[in-house]
Amino acid sequence: MTFQERITLAFKNEQARRAANGDQRLTKTELWKAAGATSAAATHWFNGSNGMDLDTCVRVAPLLSVNPYWLFDESRPMSFSEGSMDAPNTTAGPDLRGRVPLISWVQAGHWNEAVNNFQEGDADEWLTCPKSHSNSTFALRVRGVSMEPKYRDGAIIYVDPEKSADHLSNVVVQLDDEAEATFKQLVIEGGKRFLRPLNPDWPGPKLIEINGNATIRGVVIGQFIED
Repeated sequence: MTFQERITLAFKNEQARRAANGDQRLTKTELWKAAGATSAAATHWFNGSNGMDLDTCVRVAPLLSVNPYWLFDESRPMSFSEGSMDAPNTTAGPDLRGRVPLISWVQAGHWNEAVNNFQEGDADEWLTCPKSHSNSTFALRVRGVSMEPKYRDGAIIYVDPEKSADHLSNVVVQLDDEAEATFKQLVIEGGKRFLRPLNPDWPGPKLIEINGNATIRGVVIGQFIED
């Protein structure tokens, strides 16, 4: 079985598995982003022009739910569950769901309009997201201490614009009179909506009412704190 046949088989199997479970459909865009490659590279994988080195297989295999060594070498088992001696003797890590762009707070403020025309080079960096997310998800680096202690200055947050913003969701919001987006907790009380910093020692306003003057750009679904 050629590499083209292996990746095509794995891709179709994963799409079928997700459809059966009601999960979001896997796309080739997720694959090339996870690989740190380009859309052209994905085209070459699936038309048989190029294969992948082992490091790239290791990055892509979690999205396809296959053994990366099989993706690289057909003599290996397709999955670890087939009794492969290559199965690690450690506990499983997070199920990596592809890469998302790390963008600026100015870009986040206009993300709904920019996402469809966003190019690979427009991001500061592409980061692996450990949680299931929509294709429009982005990442931001926290600035300041208003959301401490839960979100520290410098932490990376993952923001999904397609996740419902409910009471006590932590959200990224664009206020009409601000050039950059802001990060606060959403409070819904008595039919009104407010933004609240989590830091109990925050010297600024404890509640900011929002109505037609604000647009929620996404809900925080997780974070990464660098050492």
